[in-house]
Amino acid sequence: MKRMLAVLLSLATVLSFSAPAFAETTLEKINRTGMLTIGTRTGLSGFAFINKNNEWVGFSIDLVEQAIAPEISKKLGKPIRVEKKESTPPTRIPLLTSNAVDLIAETMTDTRTRRESVDFSLTYFVTGAQFLVKKGSPIKGVQDIAGKRIAALQGSTSARVIREEYPSAQLLEFPDQPAAFQALTQGQVDAYTSDGTYLAGLIGKALNPGDWVIAGDFYTYEPYGMAMRKNESDFRNLVNNGLMEAIESGKYFELYEKWFGPKGEVPYPLTAENKRFFILQVVPK
Repeated sequence: MKRMLAVLLSLATVLSFSAPAFAETTLEKINRTGMLTIGTRTGLSGFAFINKNNEWVGFSIDLVEQAIAPEISKKLGKPIRVEKKESTPPTRIPLLTSNAVDLIAETMTDTRTRRESVDFSLTYFVTGAQFLVKKGSPIKGVQDIAGKRIAALQGSTSARVIREEYPSAQLLEFPDQPAAFQALTQGQVDAYTSDGTYLAGLIGKALNPGDWVIAGDFYTYEPYGMAMRKNESDFRNLVNNGLMEAIESGKYFELYEKWFGPKGEVPYPLTAENKRFFILQVVPK
């Protein structure tokens, strides 16, 4: 009997060390802390930025605070606060995978490559890459960039596409928009390429807006999604339900008008085609 007990105790000890620890899910973390932590930007006019009153505001932040957080709060049966942390193209996936943030809520393009590392919500914004150039520039579109110095953000889809599909251009990568735009204003590069919404925002903030134009049609398709850790369908469903409710109720379009309408931070009209696309993403209840 003593020998059998010794064997059982030894087996229990081995199992206790070899059994995998079950990681806390995102919803469990939010329930424990009462807080949804998002990664977002501080200098993207319209989407997420620090305003003149030192408030962290923008379209993607409003969507989280007014559509997604209430859905999570309803599910958990308790109030949920939204905490914001700065994320950038190079840091946003590491922030997610390290559990530093629960959701990336900014201008992150949903791509098949990125889906290997993270999951995405439904598409909440659609744009495409173009070029910001000085008025009178010979660059009228992607067909004119051979041999030209083209600025792009490090880790961005635009940088990858220029590098892979237009190798005859001289690609220079910068850590953020201010650095890229400064290089353009100082003549260090011939054009800055990024999503059309970014470029419209830069023109609006420029010292002499009339000096700059956006050139070319979209040479990429940029469907923005909100990114989260992989394989957490319960959390992803809540994020998607919040976005669908906002679209169905009209709240999404009110917020779009607030930030991107004619009197918004970055005038960028919502096309009828894009509006229909958003509406068609809303599945029946």
